[in-house]
Amino acid sequence: MKEVPKEPKKLREGYTTGACATAATRAALLTLISGEVQDESTIYLPVGRFATFHLEECEYRTSSAVASIIKDAGDDPDATHGALIISEVSWCNGADIIIDGGVGVGRVTKPGLPVPVGEAAINPVPRKMLKETAEQLLAQYNIQKGVKIVISVPEGEEMAKKTLNARLGILGGISILGTRGIVVPFSTAAYKASIVQAISVAKASNCEHVVITTGGRSEKYGMKQFPELPEEAFIEMGDFVGFALKQCKKQGMKKVSLVGMMGKFSKVAQGVMMVHSKSAPIDFNFLAKAASESGASAELVEEIKGANTASQVGDLMTQSGHHQFFEKLCEYCCLSALKEVGDGIDVDTSLYTLKGDFLGQAVQHGN
Repeated sequence: MKEVPKEPKKLREGYTTGACATAATRAALLTLISGEVQDESTIYLPVGRFATFHLEECEYRTSSAVASIIKDAGDDPDATHGALIISEVSWCNGADIIIDGGVGVGRVTKPGLPVPVGEAAINPVPRKMLKETAEQLLAQYNIQKGVKIVISVPEGEEMAKKTLNARLGILGGISILGTRGIVVPFSTAAYKASIVQAISVAKASNCEHVVITTGGRSEKYGMKQFPELPEEAFIEMGDFVGFALKQCKKQGMKKVSLVGMMGKFSKVAQGVMMVHSKSAPIDFNFLAKAASESGASAELVEEIKGANTASQVGDLMTQSGHHQFFEKLCEYCCLSALKEVGDGIDVDTSLYTLKGDFLGQAVQHGN
């Protein structure tokens, strides 16, 4: 009997730090108003639905109340999954709603982010959620007082080491994020948002030349190649080559340097701008053509057509002494990049081996 293939398991959504902070704040403020400790909290998410959160802790302290929630990121590999998000709400003079960050919530130290320098790294949508939640409860109970909301994440400083916060100038902890309230597993939107943010910080730091890399290893090689550039100029684009290039142009960068390795840059050379391993196969006929243009023998060209990986092609060309092949490949990368953004920017590409050996470079000036 033929086995029926199983349906792929649907990945479970989670909640953002912003949603958790809002739910904890609602519970803390309701406890402060009523004197009754809460065990769960329901809020309306920006995505357009209600969500109920179980409280890890809720405590009434006469002039303040504290509630906490453990963040569940669902099936997303999130650095903040399992974080304890705490909200302490207290009365304050006047009718203002003051929002701040406590232990483990980062503070903004560089311009270019959606939060002003000096303030807690609580992004605009979570701030709006916190403010509106407090306003609704105060109005519901006809209370004219103001409140102070302080969001803390005890393990936040340690968690922030797994994020790009320090590079972006967010020091002392994580950011309270989320535009929808939910975390979509393996969300490309979240990664793209981090690219936009990194380019914004580079621009605010007066960078006109940025280095975009496919990951941490290639970034390290890029930093060694361009020691004169500040840390803010180095941006990890992951697989989103086209998106990163367009953002660089949109935000007014004059020069972009691409730094990477054979596998992903072989795809860029052939015009593929989303270089995930499943996005498009490497075209070995294209690499064979580039090898032929670099003076490779007919025999070597045929060997390249039958290769298994781009790295294998790189090894074949290195062993045969055809180093101009790598310059040719870099030239193709530059031309593909300019075609993607429609000129108006200077582009150079550098290729490295996995071990960090420099293979070649090319430069193209946009019109």
